[in-house]
Formats: sequence, structure tokens, C-alpha cells
Amino acid sequence: MIKLQNITKIYNQNLHNQIVALEDINLTFKQGCTTILKGVSGSGKSTILSLIASLNKPTSGSIVVNNKQISKLPDKFASIYRRDMVGLIFQKYNLIDNLTVQQNISLPLVPQNPDQAILQQKVNQVMEKFHIQHKQNTKVKHLSGGEQQRVAIARANINDPQIILADEPTANLDKKLSLSFIQIIKELKSQNKTIIIATHDPLFFDLDFVDQVVELENGKVIKCY
Repeated sequence: MIKLQNITKIYNQNLHNQIVALEDINLTFKQGCTTILKGVSGSGKSTILSLIASLNKPTSGSIVVNNKQISKLPDKFASIYRRDMVGLIFQKYNLIDNLTVQQNISLPLVPQNPDQAILQQKVNQVMEKFHIQHKQNTKVKHLSGGEQQRVAIARANINDPQIILADEPTANLDKKLSLSFIQIIKELKSQNKTIIIATHDPLFFDLDFVDQVVELENGKVIKCY
């Protein structure tokens, strides 16, 4: 489903502070499979996620998703691609503190100017699915870390995306909440979602539903199994 071919990403190219974040990366992520990107901070995990989400563009190489080249999409079309195909779960959640749970979850739908009844139905469905409906009218700044993460997961799934990208999703959670998150990921996999998780949390390294582990170091793949 997703192919990275000869991907190199260089920040501040040809400047004194140039950083080679990725170097000649070749990876394939199959439809419905769960992949763990493993490595220390600065190894290139988050950069891979940002390229697949078309938040950044590679310096060279190509990214193909569902047989479509997405690595050089103009910003307008990259936004449409993300809206329709990708659900993003960030380490710090990226929620808007002064909006309620249901307002945060509905944000990805706003550019579509949907019928209000349809929007509310979709929001209700994902709130119920991720067990956050009882907090629907609460501003997210008043939620616990685990509750905020459920809001972030619900928001990432509001458009029923085929691809779920999670960047260090358990970095701010205790073990109990981390295990709860892992169970949610397992449920999403059962729905044939293609899931890529960047993490150095050992809880992810021996899960029976993980299909692929990619180890990165200094922007290079050192092992893939």
C-alpha cells in the first residue's frame, strides 16, 4: 500500500547546519499491516511519518500510496490526501485546550462543510467507539492524559482513514494507559487499517499483532523484520 523508494530527507540543505534526517530509505508497508518504527530520538522515525503524511516532502526519492505518487503533491492536494487517507496521533495530542471534546474531534470535518446532523452522527460514533462520549461537552484542558489521548485517537479516526500514523503515542502515559492504547491499536488493525507507530517504548516490541519492525539509526534502516 505504501512504498518509500530511495528516500533521502535533508534539512537546511547546503547550509552549515545541514542535517541528513534520512538517507536512501526503501520500505514497504502492506495494506492492513501494523509496523513499528524503532530507534532512539533523532533516528528518523518521526521524519518517515511526516513524509508519509505529506506534511513534509523528501529531498529525493518517491513515496507511493495506493499507486499514487504523493511525495511532490502541492499543498492543497496534500491536505486533501491527509483528510481522506491519514489519521494522525501525536505525542502531545495537538488538541485545542479551550474547545470541548466533540469540537476537537469534529475539526478534521470542518473544511468539508458537512451537514450538521451528519457531522454530529460521525462525532457521536467515534466518541462511543473510543469511550469518551461521557466527556463530550468537557473542554479538553480539564481531561486526564489518557482521556486526551482518546480524544486524539477519535479525531484521527473521524474520517475513517485507511492509514493510522502514531508518533511516540505512549510517551506521556503510564503503563496501564499505554496497554489500553495498545488494545485500541489492536482493534484498529482488525478493521484492516494500515498502522505505523514510531516508538522506543519496549511494550510495543513483542506484540503478537505487529507484522513488521523497522530499526533505524542515524537516518538509515539497520534492520527490518
